[in-house]
Amino acid sequence: MSSPPRQEAPPQLTVGGYTLLTRIGEGGMGVVHLARKPGQERVALKVLRPNIVGDDEARARLAREVGSLRRIRSPRIAEIVDADPWGPVPFVATRYVPGLSLHDHVAEEGPVQGADLRHLATCLAEAVAAVHACGVLHRDIKPSNVLMEGRSPVLIDFGLARVADDPRLTMTGWLLGTPGYLAPEILYGEDATPASDLHAWAATVAFAASGESPFGRGPAMAVMDRVRRGEHRLSGMDEPVHALVESALRPDPAERPTVAALLEALRAPEPTRPRPVAAGTPMTQPLAAAALAPAHHVTAPVTPPRTLVETQAPVAPPAAPSAAASTAPPRPAAAARSSVLPAPAPVPPSSRQPARPPAPQPPTGWPSPAADAPARAGWPARARRGVLMTLLVLAGGAAVAAYPYLGTLTLLTAAWLLRSGSLAASAAGTRRRFRGSRWYDAPQLLVTTPWHLLRSIPGTGMLVLWAGGLAVAGALIGYAAVAPAEVTLAIAGAALTGALLFGPGGSRVRGPVDRVLRPLAARPVAWFVATLLMAALAAGLGALATDRGVNWAPAQQGPLQSL
Repeated sequence: MSSPPRQEAPPQLTVGGYTLLTRIGEGGMGVVHLARKPGQERVALKVLRPNIVGDDEARARLAREVGSLRRIRSPRIAEIVDADPWGPVPFVATRYVPGLSLHDHVAEEGPVQGADLRHLATCLAEAVAAVHACGVLHRDIKPSNVLMEGRSPVLIDFGLARVADDPRLTMTGWLLGTPGYLAPEILYGEDATPASDLHAWAATVAFAASGESPFGRGPAMAVMDRVRRGEHRLSGMDEPVHALVESALRPDPAERPTVAALLEALRAPEPTRPRPVAAGTPMTQPLAAAALAPAHHVTAPVTPPRTLVETQAPVAPPAAPSAAASTAPPRPAAAARSSVLPAPAPVPPSSRQPARPPAPQPPTGWPSPAADAPARAGWPARARRGVLMTLLVLAGGAAVAAYPYLGTLTLLTAAWLLRSGSLAASAAGTRRRFRGSRWYDAPQLLVTTPWHLLRSIPGTGMLVLWAGGLAVAGALIGYAAVAPAEVTLAIAGAALTGALLFGPGGSRVRGPVDRVLRPLAARPVAWFVATLLMAALAAGLGALATDRGVNWAPAQQGPLQSL
């Protein structure tokens, strides 16, 4: 699934000296644009809504939060580079990260697993530590607020951290956050703490590993009830990530590990085992000492990038423009409850202890992940899936070689139907995420299928033009090499099939195919049977074209034979 199309901003529209280029997002705080000042780098500029900064008190609070957040300098954070809470159009500009969100990345590339998942969990924990070191809570860590810069995540959108102490929001019953990524204490009406951000960190890592929220889907009230009881489902994670996520999702904040303990465990290298010595091997003194020594770490952990927190105080906001505001009494301390927390004291390296996360306990009322956790897709599974995809391309080429017209029509029709089905499934999934499952989901899918068949025609047409061009190029190569007609048609058919799968918009075709091939590749026996069947199909069609010749049905002869 690709990211939604961007909307172009009106020409020559500027905010705070920035020219708005493209609208790239929208949320409760405001609208985000890709913007740039002349001669400077592009930024993500958030134009704040009037109801967020509608009075001087709200602007002063925003200025304090911006002053705190501007002290963060970390590669794991889309830090603030400019802001004007007091301007005619208040805005906050952050570093622009040209990448998909974690939510879209998982939908496009599949779950993050193995070493990549541990790297993502470590980098995201470093981002949380950078925020907490500045004395601020993020309060809204979730997959859509994590951008993927290559393999590394970057945490964005500190909107809730800036306005979370606004009494107008709490009195009107706003839910500050996303169900499934809010900590239980917040759902009970308590104040957020650093442990609340760790709970959201764990839910986000669990989503990256499985592609689903650990608390499932459905109505918001049902999801929040599972969060309160700690009924989660985890899959796709190896140790120590699984144990750390399990412990960080505990309902009691006091039982969750600290961010320092998380980083200690995630950065620790894997212990090495002593290499066994074969019987009869001559033992030298160094070799005997190595064999008798206990297992220990022989590799120093890679030092992560440092997070720098500036110590200077933020610049005080200018005085309020109105006289009434300037003569107003100062705000009471109790009413001015801020989200800024005291910065934690640094821990000397000598006093650090190895992190020992609590032993994971099976959740109640929710199926155990150990029973149906998918196997980790390592390189053997990916290689087997590549073999199946290659055989599929060869089978398409053999079908075109045996039946040029019918085979080509079958491939194009299959691409159109797969794209239509993918669009229909994506729309149904979006509806379920927003309003939960309903009994009429299946009938609604059937009713809307004709619309998706029509909707996919333009995209399928563009894909067919691209694939047709490559097929013609393959045919010309075969013609230039004076290859037989069967070989030339097979080359063109294989190029057509590969372009339909991997061309522009081909993810809508490749996605449903990959969902069939992925479970087959995960099981060696099933993969072996599928490989034999697909190889037999390709070989049979090729032999048919070679022995009987090309069948131009429904035509009587080929397009060039009458010339």
